[in-house]
Amino acid sequence: MTNGTGEGMRQGIEAIIFDLDGTVYLGEAALPGAAEAIAELRRQGKRTLFVSNKPVEPRAVYAAKLTRLGIPTREEEVITSAYVLGRHLAQTAPHLRLYVVGEASLRAELRGHGLSVREVLTEQNPQEVIDPVGIDAVVVALDRTLDYRKLNTAYQALKAGAAFFATNPDSTCPMPGGDIPDAGATIAFLEHLTGRRVELLAGKPSPLTVEVAMAELQVEPFRCLMVGDRLETDIRMGQEAGMVTAVVLTGVSSRSDALRADQPPDWIVENLLELAGKISGGD
Repeated sequence: MTNGTGEGMRQGIEAIIFDLDGTVYLGEAALPGAAEAIAELRRQGKRTLFVSNKPVEPRAVYAAKLTRLGIPTREEEVITSAYVLGRHLAQTAPHLRLYVVGEASLRAELRGHGLSVREVLTEQNPQEVIDPVGIDAVVVALDRTLDYRKLNTAYQALKAGAAFFATNPDSTCPMPGGDIPDAGATIAFLEHLTGRRVELLAGKPSPLTVEVAMAELQVEPFRCLMVGDRLETDIRMGQEAGMVTAVVLTGVSSRSDALRADQPPDWIVENLLELAGKISGGD
């Protein structure tokens, strides 16, 4: 837990980083009070940034969605795990030939950073795979088009020595009808098969996401508040970076989960309206 009183934490916060799914919205609806809370925090002069581990849309689409839900947002105010991964690989390993267990938007994002992405096969033979010799790294992400061919191609490439990357470690993704399997489930499958461990995670809680967020906000981490619904990603990232942290109970984590954590968040709130009240000086 961050040291200091509630008053000290409030006075030190210059910027707020929000998770999206389960924190600001769920599916196509803003969570109750979210738009009003964020508008109030902005009126107080707090800079805002939205960070999602979900790599299924470009940043501009997330910004447009937030704007449609009553939270005016520019593309530059959104960071996704796909964007973080593409930016990092473009800077550190632009030569790699990538195979993506993910959706079309992720492949487009990586290509947009000048990276080489091997295309998925279109043939109907489920045992046919891309030659693993032509794959330098496998990238795993949320993939609602996942099939045997993709898993087998990734397995063969990893077995042949390809690097093992992922956008995010989330086991599930919150949806209005209930959670769905996320990248973490596919990572676990491939780790079990190969006996290997993923070597690079781009999304929360990775310090790579912190680096991109700080570059956009232009503040030190200890001046930031990290708000999210997941202890193992949102809150862990904030704590490891030295941010103030707040878990909202509108997503996957419960109050008892937060209280039982080895390092509980600084604040536990029912929703963003309650958080805005705390930052404004309430109890």
